Amino acid sequence: MTYSLSRTRDGAGDSGPMSDIAWKDPVTGNTLWEQNVEPRVGVCVRVGSPHARSYSLHDWWQTTYVTEILEERTDPKDPNFLYIRFKTDNSEYEWTRF
Repeated sequence: MTYSLSRTRDGAGDSGPMSDIAWKDPVTGNTLWEQNVEPRVGVCVRVGSPHARSYSLHDWWQTTYVTEILEERTDPKDPNFLYIRFKTDNSEYEWTRF
């Protein structure tokens, strides 16, 4: 799978084979991670490469916590395709799985 994440106001973001989410465990306070999944409310989203691609450029882009899912759509012709537009506290993003 390939994933893409871009901030709507300026296009900043990344793409690659990784789409991970993170959240704080309410009991232990530890950060928990889930790999290759779509965004949902209450998590941070990280998209890019799990391996170093360059020492001068970023290897992934991570959002702050998702506060609202604004739009979600699929493509009946492509079962792998998923598009989600969501908000964080300070930005709006578009996430796509190809």
